[in-house]
Formats: sequence, structure tokens, C-alpha cells
Amino acid sequence: MSVSLDPAIADRLRRTDDGLVPAIVQQHDTGEVLMLAWMDDEALHRTLTTGRATYWSRSRQEYWVKGETSGNPQHVHEVRLDCDGDTLLVRVDQVGVACHTGARTCFDEGLLSD
Repeated sequence: MSVSLDPAIADRLRRTDDGLVPAIVQQHDTGEVLMLAWMDDEALHRTLTTGRATYWSRSRQEYWVKGETSGNPQHVHEVRLDCDGDTLLVRVDQVGVACHTGARTCFDEGLLSD
């Protein structure tokens, strides 16, 4: 699949040196923060055009559609870009768990203070 992200969107992105933008993933109706993933232009294009959350795996060096193998998809409601252009907010309807550990969110076990 060739990169065909809208140039008006691509021009607004501030990427890391390896061409990635962090994507904070949030449950659209509750505001619950589910996970953090990474997108490049192609992953963002796929997400915007298919409505299925697609990310770049830094460890596997490949694209992955959330839920394609786990059965826990993310149906995208909207994607926002922060004021600096360096972080995406992906608001989704999460089916099942979001974390690869089986937890609802990737932040369920990480309380450092309250």
C-alpha cells in the first residue's frame, strides 16, 4: 500500500527521527485512556480511511490492525492532532481488552501515586 496521507495533514505532523508520531488511544464515550501506540503516515492514512485503528510496531517493524489477531478491535470515532502537531489522540470504541496482557487498559497496573 502506498502512502497517500492527505498532504494538508502530513504537513502538520511533527514526527520523531524515525518518522513516527505517538498516538494516545482513548475510549470515545468514557474518556478512559487505553494505550499508547505509534503511527507513521501510512498507519494514520489506513486508520483514517478504514475506521480501524492501525499502528506501526516498533519491535516487529510492521503494521498491525488492533484486534486483527486478538479479536479485540478498535473502531475509530475520531482522530485529533494536538496543538504542537506531535501527538495524536485516537478516540475509539474498544471491543474487549486493549492491553496485550489481557487488562482493560495498558495503564491498569501502573499506579505510581494517587
